[in-house]
Amino acid sequence: MSDEPIKVPRFEEREGFYTTPQRSKIMSKIRGQATKPEMRLRKELYHRGLRYRVNFKKLPGAPDIVNKSLKLAIFVDGEFWHGYNWEKKKHSIKSNRKFWIPKIERNIQRDQSNTKKLEAMGFTVMRFWEHQIKNDLNGCADEIMKEVDRKRNK
Repeated sequence: MSDEPIKVPRFEEREGFYTTPQRSKIMSKIRGQATKPEMRLRKELYHRGLRYRVNFKKLPGAPDIVNKSLKLAIFVDGEFWHGYNWEKKKHSIKSNRKFWIPKIERNIQRDQSNTKKLEAMGFTVMRFWEHQIKNDLNGCADEIMKEVDRKRNK
């Protein structure tokens, strides 16, 4: 992907996009913060003794979990919104493709840019897919705690 931001069209009927009231209601229930996988990971990390800030807006991308003293930024990414297995999945989008494909590709581009910015600031960036946390919470937490131990023992 290029450095030029991907242009995402407005999701409006006059632009040719349409959604049913039922679909609109379902979409309105989707949360961007404090998702179940994120809450499970936060609870596990707190239980293990890691203290952190949540959705720290002063950093690029507002990481879901941040420990400023260790310079650790953690993101919990949803599969659809952040493009898990994107090259295969984008072909399965059936409706409003002209909106959703650029939208998700722009999200992927923004994630990459924010990761680079955070790394340039000296942060270690860790990203987890929601399904990783659902399927292996302890493994994800172990990986984070290994990085915490490595940083503390520098």
